[in-house]
Amino acid sequence: MRITVEQLKNRNNASIELMEILSLEGQSYMARLTVDGQQMILSDERGTTTQFRSTWHAQDMLSSFHILETQVVHLSAYNEMVGMEPSSAEPLRVRVQRQKP
Repeated sequence: MRITVEQLKNRNNASIELMEILSLEGQSYMARLTVDGQQMILSDERGTTTQFRSTWHAQDMLSSFHILETQVVHLSAYNEMVGMEPSSAEPLRVRVQRQKP
């Protein structure tokens, strides 16, 4: 499911329970938001995933919203190495901020 910044603004008293800033090969980032228990990808009006140049850029864009927790998520590159068996390596999660509900 996708959501735009404008749709977030139109939700009455909606808190973002979790903002995951997902690293895309270390050069750009996208935001996956958990709102009312549903995960949504932040997108523009055309349904294209919003990309950020840094984690701070993502946090700055969404700073006007009440966000309970923010995590930066880096997927492991070790699962993709040629000639190696696939593994179930968990992504690296770094908590950036957390508030009381």
